[in-house]
Amino acid sequence: MMDLFSDIDAEERQEIVSLRKELEEANYKYYVLNMPTLSDREFDEKMRRLQDLEKAHPEMEDKNSPTQHVGSDLRPNAQNNGTGGKGKAFETVIHRYPMLSLANSYSLDEIQDWLRKLPQNVEIVCELKFDGLSISLWYDEGRLTKAVTRGDGQKGDNVINNIRTIPTIPQTIDHGPAHFEMRGEVLLPWSNFERLNKEREEQEEPLFANPRNAASGTLKLLDTDEVKRRGLTCFLYYMLGEDLPGDTHFDRLQTAKAWGFPISDAVKVCHTLDEVNDYIRYWDTERKNLPVATDGIVLKVNNLEQQQQLGYTAKTPRWAIAYKFPAEKQLTRLKQITYQVGRTGVITPVANLEPIQLSGTIVQRATLHNEDFIRSLDIRPGDYVWVEKGGEIIPKIVGRADRNDEMSATSSLNDGMMYSFPDVCPECGTPLIRVEGEAAWRCPNETGCPPQIKGKIEHFVSRKAMNIDGLGEETIDLLYRQGLLHNIADIYDLKASDIASQERFGDKSADNILAGIEASKQVPWARVLFALGIRMVGETTAKKITKRYPSIEALRSATKDELTAIEDVGTQITENIVAYFANEQNQRIIARLQQAGLQFELSEEERSTLDAPLSTKLQGQSIVISGTFEQHSRDEYKAMIEAHGGKNVGSVSKKTSFILAGDNMGPEKRKKAEELGIPLVTENAFLQMLS
Repeated sequence: MMDLFSDIDAEERQEIVSLRKELEEANYKYYVLNMPTLSDREFDEKMRRLQDLEKAHPEMEDKNSPTQHVGSDLRPNAQNNGTGGKGKAFETVIHRYPMLSLANSYSLDEIQDWLRKLPQNVEIVCELKFDGLSISLWYDEGRLTKAVTRGDGQKGDNVINNIRTIPTIPQTIDHGPAHFEMRGEVLLPWSNFERLNKEREEQEEPLFANPRNAASGTLKLLDTDEVKRRGLTCFLYYMLGEDLPGDTHFDRLQTAKAWGFPISDAVKVCHTLDEVNDYIRYWDTERKNLPVATDGIVLKVNNLEQQQQLGYTAKTPRWAIAYKFPAEKQLTRLKQITYQVGRTGVITPVANLEPIQLSGTIVQRATLHNEDFIRSLDIRPGDYVWVEKGGEIIPKIVGRADRNDEMSATSSLNDGMMYSFPDVCPECGTPLIRVEGEAAWRCPNETGCPPQIKGKIEHFVSRKAMNIDGLGEETIDLLYRQGLLHNIADIYDLKASDIASQERFGDKSADNILAGIEASKQVPWARVLFALGIRMVGETTAKKITKRYPSIEALRSATKDELTAIEDVGTQITENIVAYFANEQNQRIIARLQQAGLQFELSEEERSTLDAPLSTKLQGQSIVISGTFEQHSRDEYKAMIEAHGGKNVGSVSKKTSFILAGDNMGPEKRKKAEELGIPLVTENAFLQMLS
């Protein structure tokens, strides 16, 4: 029996070690990388299990255990010798008062258990739990002097310059004691979050998973102009200091509100469990109408003397607790399935839904990916489907209600029949094709299918291609319908009168667009090749091709074997290039573009630098770039790698030398790097490597 218990103890001890490692890694990914890998509930369940195990094995006590400290958003490699100006890291500041986290609960029973441990007849202040980044604002002699992030709870980053971009935060105060703090949450409103992600999508940059990650990444930017442009906001929820007004938490919040601080109108004093439950139920629904993200309710003892008596654990106050709302998932009716045709002819089925509200936005559409996905869930128009958003960006269908349920028993419009994918293009009627090994159906009518034509023009004028301002999606659609644009070459035949005569346009708009068209004639050959929109010829591939073939004449005369020999240009890309140049309509378009004056060969300066890198510091190294960066764009880092003899690669493999890792690094790339032991190099370390 003793041997049996000894084995059990050994297993539990190993579980302690494993949980500590997993939770520390989860903290790092959540607070530093803004890339959460565990849901809040999964994290809290593992934390509670670790707490129970440590209590059962006091000999395993460790002050560095994640049960003994809060997660830290401090960057391990930060050079804390500046104050946050452009090009400098942030100053590290020791908190005057520790900045702790809150214990989380997920049921009303847990809230009731917490209330039972409090003094009788205690007043509880209920507040919304805003989903952003914690901040502590220091006011000295009436002036805002520091704005410190939570950090590790004992010290944090002073992001004062970025906080000054938030207009609702007072820079000076005519009231209050000589020294005090206001603590709260920095947020990115839903509208600004969606705008920011749309911009990032257009620029082919990684999207933020949710507003919390976006707010955190924004607050740590070194470019205050960009921080201001993104549009952060803030709500404050606690006052700290000596000789403060009021004996209750609620009174202090109302005083702060009168002083001009942004305090939520949702704060309420409750006296019974029923009142608390009513508050939670009300905001579980009403929060969906708020302009900012929330993920729960915070309950605090109102009386400040009682707060002091209750005290703190190692990482949480005993006088406060958070109730977390369940993940958002709703059932709604699938009205119909429609189809989108992409620039390359891929047909994407789209679910058109009865409108529902998820995570602060109205959801009416969700992607169905492809035919295989629809068949795997056996989805049919008229079905009731489960739609989930949670922390994700794009709404997704995760299941279907049982058709035997009373609600959906008569709902399916084609009951008993499996879904049938269309066999012709919904836009031009061309029979669809499906390449062996691919999940998508494709319309092969590249030169006659309207969405493909407009999509190619949109790609051609995009920022990383020809970068023609003013020719957005709506303008291109308008000019296409007016018969002024049928292909990319028509852009260079546009006249001022063509544009100025359109609704909502005038002479100034026409002049701006024509100026952008004229400027595009100086775009280098590599970007012109990318802009042509040859399938699978991306930005990096175009650069490699143009280094080998410095003019379009040389490229057109290349054989399949020669093209395939280029690094990262496989058989399929070669086939696409050959097919593109063999197409007579494409030949006519290129001839018109050449006549318009576009750059179809490398300049003398580009030719002279082909074999002359700035240095050989990265010679022979294959480097993957992943994430977002503060000091340079991804394009600039790609150029640096090539200038120092390195090679940009898009995927992680055994041949990868290292990953230049920024914020929001792709989880699949990180997982692959960990499996293969590929080192991650931070932005600062990479720049030091080249300096």
